[in-house]
Amino acid sequence: MQDQLHTVIPHISKLQSFLGIHKIEQQVHQCQRYIDDLENDHRAKEFTIKMEENNEVEKIIKTLGSLGELTVVKTDMDLNTETSVRREAQVESQEKSNINNMTMNIENKIQINIRKTISDMICLMDGRLIIVEELGKVNQLTPDGKLLKRLPMLGEAISVTQINQDTIAINYSLEKAIKIFNMKNETVTKVITLGTYCCGLSLSDDSLVVGLDKDEIRIIDLEGNTLKSIQVKSESYLEYLVYCNDRVIYSDYGGKAVYCVDQSGKQIWQYKQDLSGPYGLCTDTYGNIIVADCNSHRIIVISKDGKESKVLCSAGLMYPRCICLKQNESSGFICDNHDYTGKDLTKFNLSSG
Repeated sequence: MQDQLHTVIPHISKLQSFLGIHKIEQQVHQCQRYIDDLENDHRAKEFTIKMEENNEVEKIIKTLGSLGELTVVKTDMDLNTETSVRREAQVESQEKSNINNMTMNIENKIQINIRKTISDMICLMDGRLIIVEELGKVNQLTPDGKLLKRLPMLGEAISVTQINQDTIAINYSLEKAIKIFNMKNETVTKVITLGTYCCGLSLSDDSLVVGLDKDEIRIIDLEGNTLKSIQVKSESYLEYLVYCNDRVIYSDYGGKAVYCVDQSGKQIWQYKQDLSGPYGLCTDTYGNIIVADCNSHRIIVISKDGKESKVLCSAGLMYPRCICLKQNESSGFICDNHDYTGKDLTKFNLSSG
């Protein structure tokens, strides 16, 4: 168990760590009960072995010399057991999500006072929402959907991602640049110029992933240095993508498909069944991909290997374009763009049983 902990510490999320720790504690508890049983029925003993020769081997002993004494002394012993598990350690969870058992439970609809089409939306680490008006303003909302403020940033935004507790990154496609914004100080701390039309934006392992036009996904560090350039083919602008486990998953609205590629650009899988206009997407804690299929008014989940899918929601939505999950949680929001006003947020919870 200790070896397993050290192996997986750098690679997993807090939720996976919690689930794995819980599983190990169950194993430790079983072992503890076994040890307790040994103590209770006096089977736990410490042995010292001694030997005493008999008359039958006396001649042999005279020839070989003394063999010494061999006796067995049995004494009770105390068993010192330690069952605590370090809570900060991260453990790879063996739990797997079966999308056939996954359900989406709609909690409520929230009216928001935004009239323009919403192009992107994220849940911040503290539960607040950032909503981007297409080529427009960036809005900060409370966890229950009330407008807190419009961020004081000039320009026409298109997409957003969170870097840390106080910092977000926003794409400004017409400026061909990403702006790093400190929400606490309300200042732009860095501008990364890309030199071409930039669309979708995601972050993983302190690297930004940005969709450029229709044919390139670029991975850059927070200073703007290019780490990888992935060439892809898409019929639509690369507006929606996520980066996780060294893979990039992106939707192609025009091609009615969702693709998964590795960092070399090699296609790992593609999914085209029953999609009529995939836009926003996000991943759950198991790596499954949840897609807002705009034209069919549905939310669809695709397994992380791209082989299976399931409709999670097909009622009460009108042209869902954006979807986001709270970090390491199973609750989130869907944004409807009915009449292209973006006035409805649908709050939901995911369950797997």
